[in-house]
Amino acid sequence: MRPLLLLIALATLAYVFALPGVLPAPGWLSSEPQVIEGRFTRCGRGRGYYCVVDGDTFKLGERSVRVVGIDTAEMDAGCPAEAVQAEASTRALQGWLNRGPFRMTHRLDEPTDRYGRGLRTVYRLRPDGSEDRLADFMRREGGARGYWGGGRGGWC
Repeated sequence: MRPLLLLIALATLAYVFALPGVLPAPGWLSSEPQVIEGRFTRCGRGRGYYCVVDGDTFKLGERSVRVVGIDTAEMDAGCPAEAVQAEASTRALQGWLNRGPFRMTHRLDEPTDRYGRGLRTVYRLRPDGSEDRLADFMRREGGARGYWGGGRGGWC
């Protein structure tokens, strides 16, 4: 039984390290939380320091952050249905970020995606001490789908 459990543990660690944008890192592999507090605008002309790019990406100054575990429609849509979904997801992300201070953690080796965006787990602490994870909110109410690696599929 022990070899099987060891194999499962090793496979899980390999998955976490091979695909850093898929799962939040376990606590012992995570950074200390960074608390973010500010008003998020939409990125573009006249944007603020904090801004939202699309439904799974936002900026802190010049630093881009990609939310771990989700995928949303792209703003440069391939069809009208994708454009509508992208706008809804972007609005949902901006609304969640503007609810108040939140925290971000990352894997200790600070992975980035192929576009150079920092991969972060984003959450807010509720009064009872539990976590309100942004990825869960976006899957539930923001039109995001889970991202578990591999192909992402289309939105059209």
